[in-house]
Amino acid sequence: MDLFVRIHPSDNVAVALSVIPANTTVTIDSITLTTREEIPAGHKVALTDLPEGAQVIKYGYSIGYTKTSVPAGSHIHVHNIHTGLSGTLEYTWNPVKTELEPRQPATFPGFPRRSGRVGIRNELWIIPTVGCVNDIARTLERKAQKFVGGSVDSILAFSHPYGCSQMTEDQENTRHILADLCMHPNAGGVLLLGLGCENSGIDIIKQYLDENACERIRYLVCQQVEDEMEAGLSLIQELAEEMQTDQRVPCPASKLVVGLKCGGSDGFSGITANPVIGGFSDILISQGGSTILTEVPEMFGAETILMNRCASEAVFEKTVHLINDFKKYFEDHHQTIYENPSPGNKAGGISTLEDKALGCTQKSGSATVTDVLKYAERVQTPGLNLLSAPGNDLVASTALAAAGAQMVLFSTGRGTPFASPVPTVKIASNPRIAAWKHNWIDFSAGRLLEGGHSLPELSQELFDLVLSVAGGQKVCSEEHGFHDLAIFKTGVTL
Repeated sequence: MDLFVRIHPSDNVAVALSVIPANTTVTIDSITLTTREEIPAGHKVALTDLPEGAQVIKYGYSIGYTKTSVPAGSHIHVHNIHTGLSGTLEYTWNPVKTELEPRQPATFPGFPRRSGRVGIRNELWIIPTVGCVNDIARTLERKAQKFVGGSVDSILAFSHPYGCSQMTEDQENTRHILADLCMHPNAGGVLLLGLGCENSGIDIIKQYLDENACERIRYLVCQQVEDEMEAGLSLIQELAEEMQTDQRVPCPASKLVVGLKCGGSDGFSGITANPVIGGFSDILISQGGSTILTEVPEMFGAETILMNRCASEAVFEKTVHLINDFKKYFEDHHQTIYENPSPGNKAGGISTLEDKALGCTQKSGSATVTDVLKYAERVQTPGLNLLSAPGNDLVASTALAAAGAQMVLFSTGRGTPFASPVPTVKIASNPRIAAWKHNWIDFSAGRLLEGGHSLPELSQELFDLVLSVAGGQKVCSEEHGFHDLAIFKTGVTL
């Protein structure tokens, strides 16, 4: 087994595949060196002597500059490299087109909706309009479990702290996200639960709904009934009985919309899990399906790769706004734009935002970018979509679900138990975390490090798993009963 991997022929660093002791002599692509110190797994070693201010190249792109001179064999990390990013930039569109390999059409058993979309679950969702009724929603969820069975996969309440005491953009975000979830194809029925005195009450949310896109929806304002538990259970029973008529039927893979997200990354994420997801994305898009890439701050440093893959100059301009508007968001809040990798990312070997971004964008594969979505907008154009949302795992995954993703693929090098409003498939970047947290992890892309598996093979295997999950196979977080909702907050709370 190799000790290091050099990702691109022009890289002047390589990544350790395991902990490499100091004074270990290795040959990497005809370059022989001796490690000057221990190199942790997933971390980088200098392949050549680098003077102070030299570009550090990984993935074939710069991930920053050396703070001091760095001899060959040295550990390259936050102590001796800094970001090369600063400020907003001017961009030029240099189109790059990629033809995807045609594939044999695939199908999965799903629930066709009158909106023309397809659900991969037939769930009954209880959606509070305001945090004040969260406990009522959770109690209704608990008491309504007797209605689960047959064609009703589950009954879930999605609590959140918003819906009142919000202003301008925050209030709009809440209204749009709640409306998007009411219209989600995985929801065969929805109980929209309000209090009666909130800013974003039921009458307001209705203005954001296309009720023809809601499969079934009932409304309950708690202040307008004597016993909200009795009234709520009655409406839930009514919905559940109607949902029993829903049946899975063969549906084309072109009806799938899959969100792409990563978190708790390590130095292997951009080598294993994210490229495997990228290969999956190309397979699905070749079948007419759609994927959504988000977490905009983690595109900084790799955004030109996405921009040059835009389908048109209009999509390119939308991508420029996507990037620069998020930078302005940071500046408006007096925050550093480019200090993004989390402590866990750094512990795993990611040194700069460019390092994180170049690995993160591997999830997009090679397909053309067909559209760019604002936060809380829904997918309209098949293919690869970019979505405005932050890097926070729960906020971004909720945004993917609200945009229409029936499922989220989530790559991780450290593991996480969280879920989102839709099935959230955890994909491990290394074999250790796949084995250690097997109760969290659904798929191990770390097998690429062990040999015997090629990237195309694992991408096809992941595609097959997605079809199985779309057809009803539960992921780990579903087996545990986990489901989460988080809405993007940007401003003042009254």
